[in-house]
Amino acid sequence: MPENQIDVRDLPPQQRHPKIHDAFDDLEPGEALTLVNDHDPKPLFYEFQAEVESFDADAYTVDRVADDEFIATLPKK
Repeated sequence: MPENQIDVRDLPPQQRHPKIHDAFDDLEPGEALTLVNDHDPKPLFYEFQAEVESFDADAYTVDRVADDEFIATLPKK
């Protein structure tokens, strides 16, 4: 698994967002966090857009690779 990638599919839902926020906070500006999730992380996108000043919403991407696998890239400004 790449260094800046986390797979939260095995985590309980209440632990997912805090873990994602912690991993994002550890990034340097210009890096991106790759997230593997079991659903479209649209709520997380809106949360980051509203609350995380260093989140580059314009460069955010998400790809559905299976019914239960979504790969999102959360870039840091």
